Amino acid sequence: MQQVSRRGFMKAGAGAIGLAMLSRNAHADAALPFPLVDYHVHLDNSSIDQVLPLSKERGVKFGIVEHAGTKENVYPNVLSNDAELEAYLAMLDGKGVYRGVQAEWTDWVGCFSKNTLAKLDYVITDTMTFPGKDGRRMKLWEDSADYGAPDQFIDRYVDWHVQILQNEPIDILVNVSWLPGPMAAEYDKWWTDQRIARIIEAAVKQRVAIEISSSFKLPRMRFLEAAKSAGLKFCFGSNGRYPKMGLLDWSLKTAKALDLTAQQMFTPAPDGQKAVQRKL
Repeated sequence: MQQVSRRGFMKAGAGAIGLAMLSRNAHADAALPFPLVDYHVHLDNSSIDQVLPLSKERGVKFGIVEHAGTKENVYPNVLSNDAELEAYLAMLDGKGVYRGVQAEWTDWVGCFSKNTLAKLDYVITDTMTFPGKDGRRMKLWEDSADYGAPDQFIDRYVDWHVQILQNEPIDILVNVSWLPGPMAAEYDKWWTDQRIARIIEAAVKQRVAIEISSSFKLPRMRFLEAAKSAGLKFCFGSNGRYPKMGLLDWSLKTAKALDLTAQQMFTPAPDGQKAVQRKL
């Protein structure tokens, strides 16, 4: 079957938003107990100067993330060494945005020095690139992904979440609780309380925040309520490519339903407390 890039996958999903939503967030003008930030913005098909007017228009500060890891990861842009990361940081310097990366696979750290990574405001990752039966990385969002029997896959998938949370120096886990293919239609069947609890426990221990994703409308409320009860921090993310970044209506509505306060929202850690400094 035809393979689909993550960019193409997200572009197709974002198209469902519709042109009517390419305006200021419906809730952006309402009084909020915390600043409005989209920590999951990609510049794949745009430049920083193109997206900055959208930040102002939508009343949202942007956190820009570029994919980071080995060149084996196929994306429009992949940062793979200190020189590339330093150039990326310089490009965003003084633009009024947070500077982050989206870590790819489990070998990304070796591409960079700790000192250069520490210049980032934060690091995000997801679990959608998954070890196949042969151990090689598999992109779960592709139609060709063979993840096996769902009842066997889901436990391996939870283990993968825990492994990523325990071992990777990340600040935010994004696209949380996403499921491939037809499994998504049975979300509550697969995401049992026990499986949710394992992921939340690992996130609490590693001080990793959970994204409330407006692109996927995930995690669902039962997962989020358990995360809130456990004391996890939250952030908002659109996973937006131009011009879809900063559209956070679902995240905002969900945060209102959860009655989140400023203390429960993620903010980048001060120097010395970032995940790459604590864990490397």
